[in-house]
Amino acid sequence: MSGQSLVTYVGVAHPWMCDVMGHMNVRHYAAMFDDASFQLLGHIAGAEGLSDTSRGWADVRSEVEYKHETKAGALLTIHSRVIKAGRSSVTFEQVMSGSLDGVVHAVNRTVSVRFDLIERTAVALDAGMLARVEALQAGAAANENSAG
Repeated sequence: MSGQSLVTYVGVAHPWMCDVMGHMNVRHYAAMFDDASFQLLGHIAGAEGLSDTSRGWADVRSEVEYKHETKAGALLTIHSRVIKAGRSSVTFEQVMSGSLDGVVHAVNRTVSVRFDLIERTAVALDAGMLARVEALQAGAAANENSAG
């Protein structure tokens, strides 16, 4: 697995999040993955990137694979990792699993583009962002090498 994973969300599937079949409704998976993406993209943007209110992120592709039913009361953790960075985009994966048992409930893969909110166009990732992405990926490589 390439890319160091960060814990980007910890929460619970509340009963009010469940549908008539007793499973967490897809709208709440989306909300949890969205909250997690703010954490990951914030780590990439850095403090200076977050303070620039003329720039943001626009998701251009997102795919969720549901692996295991999520019932009310489930304790959940999302780990996020960068898969790759392009000129103006970041592709990342988020894995939602049970906090206590590690069972994978869902996997989300997203492509998000750095976006100029005034010009309404994609903008290149700056050097600091690329360095933070590389550091996340290098950390993962070091972890994989020490485990083997």
